[in-house]
Amino acid sequence: MSKYMTRQRKALLDYLSAHADEALSAQEIAAALEREGVSLSAVYRNLGGLEAEGKLRRASKGSAREVYYQYTDADACKGSLHLQCKKCGRTFHMDSSGAEQLLGVVEKAEGFAVDKADMVLYGVCEICQD
Repeated sequence: MSKYMTRQRKALLDYLSAHADEALSAQEIAAALEREGVSLSAVYRNLGGLEAEGKLRRASKGSAREVYYQYTDADACKGSLHLQCKKCGRTFHMDSSGAEQLLGVVEKAEGFAVDKADMVLYGVCEICQD
């Protein structure tokens, strides 16, 4: 069940949906929303609720202890296989035909049906390879 749409929650959702291709820390989000009067504690409180609702994914980058959040309720994210750059942190949606081909190979070779909505492949994007 979703929470009431408070001013802080709306500001957070607007910000996250505008940055759906990025994995952001709670501190980064709070800093960006500071001018709108959204506190760090409000960010944490709402991130927990959004994660429970399945609207965002929590992850870490490499061996870092800090947690990062990515909004996954955007239409472009639903049912997409995600590629995340370990250098810049940007997330990309894999072309659907390439994703289906990759997942088909895994299913055929391993007999395992992958839930692509929860799958993230980590690597280095084309821009960071230069």
